[in-house]
Amino acid sequence: MTTAAALADLIERFTGGDGSLTTTIPRLHLFAARQPSSPTHVLYRPALCIVARGSKRVISGDAVHVYDPARYLIVSIDTPVAGQVTEAPYASLRLDLDPGLLAALILETDATPTPAMPLPGIAVSTLTAAVTDAATRLVRLLDSPGDIAALAPLAEREILYRLLRGEQGARLRQIAAGEGRMRQINRVIAWIKENYAAPLSIGELATIACMSPSALHHHFKQVTAMSPLQFQKQIRLQEARRLILAEASDAASAGHAVGYESPSQFSREYRRLFGAPPVRDIARLKAAPAVLAVD
Repeated sequence: MTTAAALADLIERFTGGDGSLTTTIPRLHLFAARQPSSPTHVLYRPALCIVARGSKRVISGDAVHVYDPARYLIVSIDTPVAGQVTEAPYASLRLDLDPGLLAALILETDATPTPAMPLPGIAVSTLTAAVTDAATRLVRLLDSPGDIAALAPLAEREILYRLLRGEQGARLRQIAAGEGRMRQINRVIAWIKENYAAPLSIGELATIACMSPSALHHHFKQVTAMSPLQFQKQIRLQEARRLILAEASDAASAGHAVGYESPSQFSREYRRLFGAPPVRDIARLKAAPAVLAVD
């Protein structure tokens, strides 16, 4: 049995083969699906995503990323995406990235300088057997809860070390550094997430980022594959969808709550993103719930 197959079997056993699990191991989440899914709109946060069986496609702005047992996905910023399981059975894990742990490991083992210019916030790279093996040992600790406190940090550290030494080391160093252009873009992202219902002013965002408006637009799109306005629109519409689905808000109220003054504009943009107007989209979700996985 290959290491990927062994990892997939573990994930399917712990999730029951269909569903998600936030594990007792800090920052580790498991997911499995028996069937492909329709596109699901979620907010990704900095994480390593490994597929042990099947495949998944992630769309961020105009960028499309596909990952499977041969490729892992790294997310270095908070960003809205559309994710879709394209091949099943599907088994994956997500390990949330802790900037503090990364920074400590870099200080001990890696003197490579952090890139000055921000890198795209999502990337796919070749998955090595060493990373898969460390991830398998991490998941297997769920069978021995008493060993988690002592051994999980060692497996996590090995995973991060091997990623830092691999193709995406520069991207992980940017997560840990918390400075330079990436820090400036992250300030703008945080502001949009906290103030998504407010009118968006490029001039105000440029002030927050300490950049010129043109530099902000360039670097923001370089990192997120979206303009600030497109980013805000996706955050708004995802929140409106949540309000309608989870809190039984009507479409007009949800649209107003996230910053839309025109119900017709809200319905039009909602349909453009989710493929159907609010009433029909929510009915479809309730009849056949979308797979809300973020790994």
